Amino acid sequence: MTSEVLRYPAGAGRTVWVRFGDAADGDLAVTAPADLLAERRAAIHSSRWTWLRQVHGAEVVVVTEPGEGAGAEADAAVTDRPMVPLAVHTADCAPVALWSDEGVIGAIHAGWRGLLVGVVANCCRHMHRLGAGDLFAAVGPCISAARYEFGRDELALLEQRFGPAVVGHTTEGGPALDLRAAVSAALRQQDVSLVEVSPVCTAESDRHFSHRARRDARRQATVVWLESSGPT
Repeated sequence: MTSEVLRYPAGAGRTVWVRFGDAADGDLAVTAPADLLAERRAAIHSSRWTWLRQVHGAEVVVVTEPGEGAGAEADAAVTDRPMVPLAVHTADCAPVALWSDEGVIGAIHAGWRGLLVGVVANCCRHMHRLGAGDLFAAVGPCISAARYEFGRDELALLEQRFGPAVVGHTTEGGPALDLRAAVSAALRQQDVSLVEVSPVCTAESDRHFSHRARRDARRQATVVWLESSGPT
């Protein structure tokens, strides 16, 4: 699934495109030099991106034109307009792409704090307000439980919210969060159908940036957009 554009039908001849990027794209962190960011973004999608200053919260930006809301403090974005790229940036957290047959799409930056405060539920609510019916999702590469040692108190909160499947163990046997399971549970709680869940661990992959494993300040980008036909 890495560095690959995936396509799914979105009703009425529309297609949703999902690109789970990796380190080969270069650093796409919003703090990277502006000229390099512009060049790297254009190589992925030529329209202006809606990118976010992610704060591990539940805020959602509703976008009506390319680039609208860029730089907002939020962890998700939604739109029902074609050719409006939505981007989230990760280096261990889970990138989530959502879509519906009514042509509504969304992108979520899903870390444990955002999951606890309801970023998935809030994004789904905003998509339904735009006219989405049934929702579908693809979850991109994120850190695995084997590499994600986690505090017992926080882990207990997540288990209470999302069930026992979120509790894992590191390779050394310590308590760990299964972020992939937590994101999947949060989506299922909103009746979202999971179409793809990447098995790739960012901490173990040499093709991905990882804050936990390598203290990376760099980020890969996941970009989601809607088209009537063919890619840009």
